[in-house]
Amino acid sequence: MSTSHDSGNGVEWREAQVAAQAKVNLRLRVLAREASGFHQLETLFLRIDLADTVRVRRTEGARSLRVWGDVDLGKIGPAEHNLAWRAADAYLTAAADAGGFAIEIEKRIPIGGGLGGGSADAGAVLRALDAMSPAPMGELRLLQIAASLGADVPFLASESAYALAWGRGERLLSLTPPPKTHLVLVVPPFAVNTASAFGWLAEHRAARASTPGEVFVLDAERLAEWSYLQSVAVNDFESVVCARHPEIADVIASLRNDAGLAPAMLSGSGSTVFGVVPISSMLASIGGGGLGVIMTATATRVEPVSLIV
Repeated sequence: MSTSHDSGNGVEWREAQVAAQAKVNLRLRVLAREASGFHQLETLFLRIDLADTVRVRRTEGARSLRVWGDVDLGKIGPAEHNLAWRAADAYLTAAADAGGFAIEIEKRIPIGGGLGGGSADAGAVLRALDAMSPAPMGELRLLQIAASLGADVPFLASESAYALAWGRGERLLSLTPPPKTHLVLVVPPFAVNTASAFGWLAEHRAARASTPGEVFVLDAERLAEWSYLQSVAVNDFESVVCARHPEIADVIASLRNDAGLAPAMLSGSGSTVFGVVPISSMLASIGGGGLGVIMTATATRVEPVSLIV
């Protein structure tokens, strides 16, 4: 059993801390549905500065998870169902490691808002455990484990701040991030269930006999330009989520038309809406009606794992 990582200098790493960065989707196309029921995706993932703090400690066998923070903790289910716990379990199973773990998460990312908070925590746990391991698996193997946990987890377990992803999110092309800029997140007082959003989209397409979308070739050389990203920004979930939650449509319209933010769109399946902010002073009127507003920024790097003796 391995519960620590000998650095080669007689130092054993038994604990690690990671800033688990949230993400936004600058482009999200839902493509064909496989026979398995999973949908093929095409998306542009970008990390942002908003992050949970995840601390992982190796134990001799006991397993625990503690979560706290200024979010609705009532949305957190049993520990064994939490993505962070499942990530640790999957990693130790793959490593044939009978040891345990103690995970502590200080939540700042809204739960169920389309920002990948649970996936970010899972990715952080995978990176932390690998950094502490005496025989690290490396990024490729981590991504394989991450793919079994959800479509957002491979990107958030990777060393990429910005990537084009396709398939089920497991196929990643790392890209140069666009220049760092302000970002506003508008968070409604409710979440959108991802499975429900897929169902709404399927119903919409079936009713109109529509296809998953036109063929569009992205110009890879321009994907770091905000002006180009404005022209290709799209989220297939946006129309069907807005149809059921008109208040989200109102927020998007306000960001686009009143505040002049571009792109301004739904992230993931929602419910969070984000807008890229050219200047921060134009946001004074946003908020109210139970909406939370978080000011953050886009990221240009992945925060490193900090090892603790």
